[in-house]
Amino acid sequence: MPIFTPLPARDGLTPARPARQGAGATLIAGLLVGMLTACGSSSGSDDAVSGLRDDVRHWPKQTTRDTRPRMVERCVTKTKRVKHTATNGSGKQRTTQSWYTTESYRDCRKAQQGTETYERVVRAARWCVELDNVGGDSRRDNHWYEVDAGTYAKAAAAKEGTKLTFVPLRTGC
Repeated sequence: MPIFTPLPARDGLTPARPARQGAGATLIAGLLVGMLTACGSSSGSDDAVSGLRDDVRHWPKQTTRDTRPRMVERCVTKTKRVKHTATNGSGKQRTTQSWYTTESYRDCRKAQQGTETYERVVRAARWCVELDNVGGDSRRDNHWYEVDAGTYAKAAAAKEGTKLTFVPLRTGC
């Protein structure tokens, strides 16, 4: 709903037309503030865990060879009869001529032709880090976290008992 604010008179006798304040701009600003607060902080430190490095595990990607239908495109040249018309003259002298031509086009469809071999992923690669003394609590030991490859490389390079802080992909491993 628009908000109107009266302006002072221009010549002292006639009131000026009320100016419409930007209700749309206020609405947009409110929506932006709402979206930014709904997203939370982008630092990711809220989800970070810290503790002492205990152990690391890596499961490599496991694949197998499998077969699937091999699909090929089969095309056939077909023809169709096309009607053309032309009109000459005007009024009672108007005549219409019609003639037909044959035009060719390609009709293509996918069809199965044999099979093809491909590498199917049976298990995706996983990198895990085990922490002791999680969050500074000495009773929280042996907690496993799945992490990305970069975090795993840093944890693997660190000595056992080194304090690590990272954002895990998920808990458990």
